[in-house]
Amino acid sequence: MDEGPPPPPPAPRQARWADRWRLAWRQAQRLPLTMMIASLLTGLGIVQLSFQVVNSAYRSVTWSRETRDTRHRVQTLQRDVQVLKAVQANSSSPEYLQEQARCNGYVGVNERVVVARGAPQMTGEPCKTIRLP
Repeated sequence: MDEGPPPPPPAPRQARWADRWRLAWRQAQRLPLTMMIASLLTGLGIVQLSFQVVNSAYRSVTWSRETRDTRHRVQTLQRDVQVLKAVQANSSSPEYLQEQARCNGYVGVNERVVVARGAPQMTGEPCKTIRLP
């Protein structure tokens, strides 16, 4: 009675199943730690995103205010340039110089100063004074 070679033992198949079971058990044990790490990273991402949104809003408000202030300053400087150009254009005009001299209280060579004692008091300036920037 020769039976031939014996069949292979079933141990390797059981070993593979046992290895898979151990691996699955280790992964199941790590799951809470993995979930905590994922939750921490998600929280950090939310904090970073919130910071970026708030920072963008702050920059928008700040830049809008600075732009408005700069535009106001530019308008003021443009007005000053117009006044200076007008003064420069009129600086050689005899009429303008005479008007400015009268505003400062000067009289002409052929004129006399008359002071009326009973005259009402003047309020304000007698002439429109141009303030140079």
